[in-house]
Amino acid sequence: MKIHFQPKLISTLKNYTKEQFYADVMAGVIVGIVALPLAIAFGIASGVSPEKGIFTAIIAGFLISLLGGSKVQIGGPTGAFIVIVYGVVQEFGVAGLAVATMIAGVMLIAMGLLKLGTVIKFIPFPVIVGFTSGIALTIFATQIKDLFGLQIDKVPADFLHKWLVYGQFSNTINPWAFGVGVMSILLITLTPKISKKVPGSLVAIILMTVIVYFLREKMGITGIETIGDRFTIDPSLPKADTPEITFSMIQMLLPTAFTIAMLGAIESLLSATVADGVIGDKHNSNTELIAQGVANLVVPIFGGIPATGAIARTMTNINNGGRTPIAGIIHALILLLILLFLGGLTKHIPMACLAGVLIVVSYNMSEWRTFKTLMKNPKSDVAVLLTTFALTVIFDLTIAIEVGLLLAVLLFLRRISETTSISIFKETVDEVDYIEGSIEYEKLHLPKGVEVYEIEGPFFFGVANKFEETMKQLGDRPKVQIIRMRKVPFIDSTGVHNLESLIRSAQKDKIQILLSGVTYNVHSTLTKVGVEKLIGAANICSNINEALIRAEEILISKK
Repeated sequence: MKIHFQPKLISTLKNYTKEQFYADVMAGVIVGIVALPLAIAFGIASGVSPEKGIFTAIIAGFLISLLGGSKVQIGGPTGAFIVIVYGVVQEFGVAGLAVATMIAGVMLIAMGLLKLGTVIKFIPFPVIVGFTSGIALTIFATQIKDLFGLQIDKVPADFLHKWLVYGQFSNTINPWAFGVGVMSILLITLTPKISKKVPGSLVAIILMTVIVYFLREKMGITGIETIGDRFTIDPSLPKADTPEITFSMIQMLLPTAFTIAMLGAIESLLSATVADGVIGDKHNSNTELIAQGVANLVVPIFGGIPATGAIARTMTNINNGGRTPIAGIIHALILLLILLFLGGLTKHIPMACLAGVLIVVSYNMSEWRTFKTLMKNPKSDVAVLLTTFALTVIFDLTIAIEVGLLLAVLLFLRRISETTSISIFKETVDEVDYIEGSIEYEKLHLPKGVEVYEIEGPFFFGVANKFEETMKQLGDRPKVQIIRMRKVPFIDSTGVHNLESLIRSAQKDKIQILLSGVTYNVHSTLTKVGVEKLIGAANICSNINEALIRAEEILISKK
């Protein structure tokens, strides 16, 4: 098997210019600054310490830009993983998360090597919107405690129980914390109206951290919790520590790892596709998956959490002039410098401010306008959308992804089966001639005792059953049945089995089956499984004319 691994960094460096380097450096610096508050917020919300979010942004951001199949993709921790990571940490601990992330990394590499990148991009839009909207609502629910400064020792993981507990502790609302959270949200949303170059989340964190520090130290106001009150931050470089992996752990964490891998694949390829539309480029989806896999395989060794392509940071990169993977590498280096020289200051960041950052992230993720538009689509799309959304919110993302993908497959099969039609001809049939670029139709008269059944579309299990039912309903007893297969691109094992049963049944009833216009792929399949031998090579005809001639020969021999 030939491996197509072609990092975009190699091709972009061939004609790299000094001007583009300056643009990439500027974009990388800005994206690095934008990524800092998000990395801290995602780390904390995921149930790990804040510096682990930064480690993930540095290591994964570097590897995804170095090895990835997109010119402008920025990798790191994202909001989509918060729900699943938090659940894994609560149930299996940080060691369990590390193992699940590494297994997911292996799965992503395998997907890339097996060239499944193009397949993943065809996951139905309602499934993706259902996931992202459900995740957004769940993230919003996790931030209510810190936004209002509620005095709750442990918030339940279950969505509905969460809100019941919030209601029970509503009398512990801290107005100072709530004020910090609301001001943070206002700063994040209003900053782009003043300057699009300066990230609103960074403005909110710097300003609110200074204000809260003044309130706590100079005015003696307590109750506004900061990162330092909850975590001990280590601003030094991460140390490598490979987790102990056992077969029982792999068995236990496999469904979670699959969820992380699928979520990472969907989000990274979605982000890369959006970026392609903006910069007029085409990413290599399989190379991108391999890069994502390598990043998720390495990051847990240094205490990081799952990573993927981040749409918001990728768009920030593009909008600030980044056009090659160098910008992503610079962004990782900037984060590393911030961690080493300014990491100790992060302990003063208010938790309510981070809650505000994540509430804005969840709002942007929610895609409520798209959700509203999809509700006007066909009922099948609406059912898939609402099912994946409800499962994500009420149960968990593992169940939602598994059921969502199953629904996607069923929806696909249903639509494919609807595109396949079966036509019956008893008196005349169309002959198609291609003459000088035009198509001419000529009616061919069928001899008495000959019927033609034309299949248009894939002959797979759903259609095979429909074809069998059609034949039974007719109940005809012609001497020759011609099955016209010129528009059948492939046949699966159920279709082959159905065809074999039909031929054997017809032979018992002394009816001759002829196959007409069989394509090369289908003919090859029929030869391998022995259908050609069963029916006889002379009874597989290249076109309808040849089939009718063969039918007349059979009728004469029967007389």
